[in-house]
Amino acid sequence: MNEPSEPIVARHWLVIAVPKAAPALATTTVLALARIWNANGAEHSVGDAVLMTALSLGAAAAGACASVGRAGDSTIAGTAFATSGALAFAGVAGYADRLPLPLLLWAMATAGAYGLAARYWRTDRRERVTHERRLTERHAEHAHVERVETIRATAQIEVARTGAAYAGQLAAALTARAALPGFDPKALETAGLPALPAHDNHT
Repeated sequence: MNEPSEPIVARHWLVIAVPKAAPALATTTVLALARIWNANGAEHSVGDAVLMTALSLGAAAAGACASVGRAGDSTIAGTAFATSGALAFAGVAGYADRLPLPLLLWAMATAGAYGLAARYWRTDRRERVTHERRLTERHAEHAHVERVETIRATAQIEVARTGAAYAGQLAAALTARAALPGFDPKALETAGLPALPAHDNHT
């Protein structure tokens, strides 16, 4: 009984854990690559520092352009600014000869990344809760309609069954009455009751 639920629980934890760890993984990856770059010639390299500065400023300018005007796209702007920050972080971490400054920048970048991500997580959670609430209300409404239709169909069946039982009892009573001596079918017709079949009248 417990085996089928285990894969669902594992997937559920992975879905929760991966987005929460993504900002730290991203900044740690940038730091590791920058230090590898530092060990391969970027330390105190003015040319590499100028290149990373230019790329960072270009990404920041792209983000500013994407966020201006009515046609601005917040997703593109956020991506451009994040890229700008990552390039600046990588440039400093690659240029510096000691590790404390890159680690300080890594901590600041990670905190900033989680700050930005928290806003999107809140929005996503709010939308997910709203969607689940709508689904629950829709399911409840459908269940109510199904219950009403079931009650209505059951009532119709009971009415039909009661009518059939009454007709059968009436026919049985008339047949039994016709078998008694002195039965007059004309009296039934006069009273407005249904006439018996021809073969019953001759009984």
